[in-house]
Amino acid sequence: MSDQFSLENALRQLQEIVDQLESGEISLDQAMTLFEQGQKLVKQCEQDLDAKELRIQKIMADGSLAPFDR
Repeated sequence: MSDQFSLENALRQLQEIVDQLESGEISLDQAMTLFEQGQKLVKQCEQDLDAKELRIQKIMADGSLAPFDR
C-alpha cells in the first residue's frame, strides 16, 4: 500500500482479495495471509469513514447529520 490512504483503492484491493479467496485456487496459507490483509484494510476503511463522518459533523452548524438526498 502507498503512504497516502485512499478509500477507493482500499475497496478495490478488498474486492481483489475476495475474488482470490472465492476462486478456491490458492493454498490455505495464502488464504490466511489474504484474510489478514483484508482485515487490516477493513480497519483502515472504518477509521477513514469515522474521520470523514466526524469532519462532516463539525462542518454542520448544529452538529447533526442531514440525510443525503439526490
